[in-house]
Amino acid sequence: MRLLIIGGTRFLGRALVEDALARGHEVTLFNRGKTNPELFPEVERITGDRDGGLEALEGRTWDAVVDTCGYFPRIVRASAEALRDSVGTYVFISTISVYADLSKPVDESSPLGTMEDETLEEFGDEFQYYGPLKALCEQAVQDAYGERALIIRPGFIAGPHDPTDRFTYWPVRVARGGRVLAPGPPERPLQFIDVRDLAGWIIRLLEDGRTGLFNATNEGVPMGEVLAGADVEWVSDAWLVEQGVAEEHLPLWSAEPAFAALHEADVSPAVAAGLTFRPHEETLRDTLAWRGEDAELATGMSADREAELLEKRQS
Repeated sequence: MRLLIIGGTRFLGRALVEDALARGHEVTLFNRGKTNPELFPEVERITGDRDGGLEALEGRTWDAVVDTCGYFPRIVRASAEALRDSVGTYVFISTISVYADLSKPVDESSPLGTMEDETLEEFGDEFQYYGPLKALCEQAVQDAYGERALIIRPGFIAGPHDPTDRFTYWPVRVARGGRVLAPGPPERPLQFIDVRDLAGWIIRLLEDGRTGLFNATNEGVPMGEVLAGADVEWVSDAWLVEQGVAEEHLPLWSAEPAFAALHEADVSPAVAAGLTFRPHEETLRDTLAWRGEDAELATGMSADREAELLEKRQS
C-alpha cells in the first residue's frame, strides 16, 4: 500500500509511520519539515505547506492519505479536493470533541457541535470552537470523498511522545511518590487510547479497505486502576471546584456538567472493526519510561500547590 501522511513526525503521525513501515507499506510524508525533521530518513518527504502550498503533490497517486493535522475546514477542504482524484481513501483524524452534548454518553450518530461563524479560524479562549471546527473539517472531507472517507474520532490519546502531557501527568506523578491528590471516586472511568493501538488499527482498516466513521478510545479504565499502588487522597469534584482547581491542574478530569460523560463514549463499532487495547499498565509503564519522573511537564499541578491542598484536607 502506498500511503501519504500529512504531518507524520509528531505523536500519532509518528506512530502511524512506524506501524506502516513495520507492515511493509510505502510511506510518503508531506509537511513543512519543521517538526522532528531527523525522523524516518528512509522515507520519501515532500516539503510543502497545506495552506496554499499543495502544488508539490500534483501528478502523484497514493492508495490512501492520512490527515493527522487538520483543524480548519478551509485548509482541510483544499487538501481533500486537491487529492480527490489521486488518492483512494482519505483518513481524517478528528476528535471526540465534535459532539454537541458530552453531558451524556455519545455514539457516532449523536448531534455534532456547530458555530455561528463557520469561517472563523481560531479555537477560542476556552477552545469552544475546537470541536465544531473539527466537525466542519469532517464535512469537508466527506463532501470531497463521500463513501471513500474514513473519519476517526479519538478520545484522549496516550503513550510515548505525547506533547500534551495530559495522560503523562499521572504515571509521572505516581512515580514521584508521596500522597497523590486525585478526583474520586476511584471507580470513575477514564477513557483513553494508546497511540500505538490507534495507529495500528488505522493501518489495518486501510489494509482491509474499510471506510466510515468511528469513535476511537478504550472502553474505560477506573481511575483507581490507573493510580494502582499510589497513596491516593480521593477528593470530590465539588471540593476541587471549591479550591479553585482547574482541568489543567488534574488532566483528563472535568467537573463541568457539560462534560459529565466525557469518558463514556460508545466505541462498540470500532471494537467490532478490530480495535483492540493493550493493558493500561503497559501504556503507563512505557509513557513513564519515555518521559522520566524528573520531567518538567507541560500540564498538571505543581508540587507546592498539591502539598497545600493535601494539608488543607488534613486540617
